[in-house]
Amino acid sequence: MAKQPRDLLRLLTRVERLAVHRLQSVLEEFDCSVEAWWVLDLLSDGQGHHMTALADHAVMPAPSATKLIDQLVDQNLVFRRVDPADRRRVLACLTPRGMERRQQLVRAVRADRAGWEPLLGEERGERLEVLLDRLAEALEDGAGATTARAERAVERGR
Repeated sequence: MAKQPRDLLRLLTRVERLAVHRLQSVLEEFDCSVEAWWVLDLLSDGQGHHMTALADHAVMPAPSATKLIDQLVDQNLVFRRVDPADRRRVLACLTPRGMERRQQLVRAVRADRAGWEPLLGEERGERLEVLLDRLAEALEDGAGATTARAERAVERGR
Protein backbone atom coordinates (compact mmCIF):
# COMPACT_ATOMS: atom_id res chain seq x y z
CA MET A 1 0.00 0.00 0.00
CA ALA A 2 1.31 3.46 -0.94
CA LYS A 3 2.21 5.88 1.81
CA GLN A 4 -0.15 8.78 2.37
CA PRO A 5 1.33 12.19 1.44
CA ARG A 6 1.43 13.23 5.09
CA ASP A 7 3.42 10.07 5.92
CA LEU A 8 5.90 10.82 3.13
CA LEU A 9 6.25 14.43 4.28
CA ARG A 10 6.85 13.29 7.86
CA LEU A 11 9.45 10.77 6.69
CA LEU A 12 11.23 13.35 4.53
CA THR A 13 11.24 15.80 7.44
CA ARG A 14 12.58 13.17 9.83
CA VAL A 15 15.38 12.13 7.47
CA GLU A 16 16.33 15.76 6.77
CA ARG A 17 16.48 16.63 10.47
CA LEU A 18 18.48 13.53 11.37
CA ALA A 19 20.92 14.04 8.48
CA VAL A 20 21.47 17.72 9.33
CA HIS A 21 21.91 16.90 13.02
CA ARG A 22 24.47 14.24 12.16
CA LEU A 23 26.30 16.57 9.77
CA GLN A 24 26.32 19.34 12.38
CA SER A 25 27.84 17.00 14.94
CA VAL A 26 30.69 16.25 12.50
CA LEU A 27 31.20 19.95 11.67
CA GLU A 28 31.17 21.08 15.34
CA GLU A 29 34.72 19.79 15.73
CA PHE A 30 35.75 22.47 13.23
CA ASP A 31 33.47 25.18 14.64
CA CYS A 32 31.56 25.18 11.36
CA SER A 33 27.83 25.39 10.73
CA VAL A 34 25.99 23.34 8.13
CA GLU A 35 25.30 26.51 6.14
CA ALA A 36 29.00 27.48 6.22
CA TRP A 37 29.89 23.98 5.02
CA TRP A 38 27.51 24.30 2.07
CA VAL A 39 28.95 27.72 1.20
CA LEU A 40 32.55 26.52 1.43
CA ASP A 41 31.69 23.48 -0.65
CA LEU A 42 30.06 25.59 -3.39
CA LEU A 43 32.96 28.04 -3.43
CA SER A 44 35.43 25.17 -3.86
CA ASP A 45 34.77 25.18 -7.61
CA GLY A 46 36.98 28.29 -7.82
CA GLN A 47 34.45 30.22 -9.88
CA GLY A 48 33.35 32.72 -7.25
CA HIS A 49 29.64 33.09 -6.54
CA HIS A 50 27.33 36.00 -5.81
CA MET A 51 25.27 36.28 -2.65
CA THR A 52 22.02 35.09 -4.24
CA ALA A 53 23.62 31.85 -5.43
CA LEU A 54 25.22 31.30 -2.03
CA ALA A 55 21.94 31.93 -0.22
CA ASP A 56 20.11 29.52 -2.53
CA HIS A 57 22.76 26.83 -2.16
CA ALA A 58 22.86 27.16 1.63
CA VAL A 59 19.05 27.29 1.80
CA MET A 60 18.99 30.52 3.76
CA PRO A 61 17.71 34.09 3.34
CA ALA A 62 20.04 36.48 1.50
CA PRO A 63 20.66 38.73 4.54
CA SER A 64 21.70 35.69 6.58
CA ALA A 65 24.02 34.56 3.77
CA THR A 66 25.63 38.01 3.72
CA LYS A 67 26.18 37.82 7.47
CA LEU A 68 27.65 34.33 7.10
CA ILE A 69 30.02 35.54 4.37
CA ASP A 70 31.06 38.41 6.67
CA GLN A 71 31.97 35.83 9.33
CA LEU A 72 33.87 33.68 6.83
CA VAL A 73 35.77 36.76 5.64
CA ASP A 74 36.65 37.58 9.27
CA GLN A 75 38.01 34.01 9.63
CA ASN A 76 40.09 34.47 6.46
CA LEU A 77 38.28 31.59 4.77
CA VAL A 78 36.59 33.70 2.09
CA PHE A 79 37.35 36.94 0.28
CA ARG A 80 35.19 39.18 -1.86
CA ARG A 81 35.99 40.51 -5.31
CA VAL A 82 34.09 42.52 -7.90
CA ASP A 83 32.36 40.41 -10.55
CA PRO A 84 34.19 41.14 -13.83
CA ALA A 85 31.00 40.38 -15.79
CA ASP A 86 28.89 42.83 -13.75
CA ARG A 87 30.87 45.35 -11.73
CA ARG A 88 27.81 46.08 -9.57
CA ARG A 89 27.96 42.58 -8.09
CA VAL A 90 30.39 41.05 -5.64
CA LEU A 91 31.64 37.48 -5.81
CA ALA A 92 32.73 35.42 -2.83
CA CYS A 93 35.79 33.19 -3.31
CA LEU A 94 37.78 30.82 -1.11
CA THR A 95 41.11 31.91 0.30
CA PRO A 96 43.95 29.36 0.47
CA ARG A 97 43.06 28.90 4.14
CA GLY A 98 39.43 28.36 3.11
CA MET A 99 40.49 25.67 0.63
CA GLU A 100 42.46 23.90 3.37
CA ARG A 101 39.51 24.10 5.78
CA ARG A 102 37.17 22.73 3.12
CA GLN A 103 39.51 19.78 2.55
CA GLN A 104 39.50 19.03 6.29
CA LEU A 105 35.71 19.19 6.30
CA VAL A 106 35.43 16.98 3.22
CA ARG A 107 37.53 14.28 4.90
CA ALA A 108 35.44 14.42 8.09
CA VAL A 109 32.11 14.42 6.25
CA ARG A 110 33.18 11.55 3.96
CA ALA A 111 34.34 9.52 6.94
CA ASP A 112 30.95 9.95 8.57
CA ARG A 113 29.06 9.14 5.38
CA ALA A 114 31.08 5.96 4.97
CA GLY A 115 29.19 4.68 8.01
CA TRP A 116 25.71 5.02 6.55
CA GLU A 117 25.87 5.33 2.75
CA PRO A 118 26.52 1.59 2.22
CA LEU A 119 23.07 0.94 3.70
CA LEU A 120 21.58 2.38 0.51
CA GLY A 121 24.02 0.91 -1.94
CA GLU A 122 25.34 2.92 -4.86
CA GLU A 123 22.45 2.26 -7.27
CA ARG A 124 19.68 2.95 -4.76
CA GLY A 125 21.52 6.00 -3.45
CA GLU A 126 21.77 7.44 -6.96
CA ARG A 127 18.11 6.62 -7.64
CA LEU A 128 17.06 8.26 -4.38
CA GLU A 129 19.05 11.37 -5.28
CA VAL A 130 17.34 11.58 -8.68
CA LEU A 131 13.89 11.12 -7.15
CA LEU A 132 14.48 13.72 -4.44
CA ASP A 133 15.84 16.15 -7.03
CA ARG A 134 12.73 15.65 -9.19
CA LEU A 135 10.48 16.14 -6.18
CA ALA A 136 12.30 19.33 -5.20
CA GLU A 137 12.02 20.69 -8.74
CA ALA A 138 8.33 19.86 -8.89
CA LEU A 139 7.68 21.54 -5.57
CA GLU A 140 9.72 24.62 -6.59
CA ASP A 141 7.83 24.87 -9.88
CA GLY A 142 4.48 24.41 -8.14
CA ALA A 143 3.75 21.40 -10.34
CA GLY A 144 0.64 19.63 -9.24
CA ALA A 145 -0.42 22.46 -6.95
CA THR A 146 -3.12 23.65 -9.35
CA THR A 147 -4.33 20.11 -9.95
CA ALA A 148 -4.41 19.37 -6.23
CA ARG A 149 -6.36 22.56 -5.50
CA ALA A 150 -8.83 21.72 -8.26
CA GLU A 151 -9.29 18.19 -6.91
CA ARG A 152 -9.93 19.54 -3.40
CA ALA A 153 -12.46 22.00 -4.78
CA VAL A 154 -14.28 19.17 -6.56
CA GLU A 155 -14.27 17.13 -3.34
CA ARG A 156 -15.73 20.03 -1.35
CA GLY A 157 -18.41 20.50 -3.98
CA ARG A 158 -19.68 16.93 -3.63
